[in-house]
Amino acid sequence: MRKRAAPEGEHWLSLRAAAQRLGVHPVTLRRWADSGQIAYMLTAGGHRRFAESELERFARAHTMRQARTALPTLWAEQALSHAREQLDTARSEQWLASLDEKRREQYRQIGQRLMGLTLQYLSADDGEHLLEEARQIGRDYAEASLRIGLPLSEALQAAIYFRDRMLEASLALTERAPVRAGDNARLILRLNALLNAVQMGVVMHYQAQGRT
Repeated sequence: MRKRAAPEGEHWLSLRAAAQRLGVHPVTLRRWADSGQIAYMLTAGGHRRFAESELERFARAHTMRQARTALPTLWAEQALSHAREQLDTARSEQWLASLDEKRREQYRQIGQRLMGLTLQYLSADDGEHLLEEARQIGRDYAEASLRIGLPLSEALQAAIYFRDRMLEASLALTERAPVRAGDNARLILRLNALLNAVQMGVVMHYQAQGRT
């Protein structure tokens, strides 16, 4: 429990009034208090009292935590929207124009795997173990590219195209959501690390096949 003294001039609220101030059920606030997330004091009769200043601090921190948790989902929505907007441009790219429907479906499946992995990685506190899976996605993409005879330069051109769309989606987040600059910077750095792993997987597979 995080208990605190009662400084003069502080306005204290009962458990029920404090819960109403935060817009939660009293049971929820009691659980937060018991777990040490929010400070309180006990009256002589054993009743909890919450300082207004502590409630304001907690509300700000809680809002930031919620925004940080929702950030990967917001990014995914933005990335998908951005990809649809850029689809007509993508169709004019040589590497895509040469694909038949079967090959395009293979690339779509790889892209879906990458999107799912990206959401996992952006949501994880560490996620270092997911980078090997990103490299495997790169190798699978490289193998699909080799089957249709794409040289490494064109395979990377396609990978870079999608990489740019993902990063553009991250930059566009600040225009549609209240994202703090620091949180978005962290998202971009983690996204960059994941996409680096994908591209390394592409290059390593081409090298292993003697196709540099």
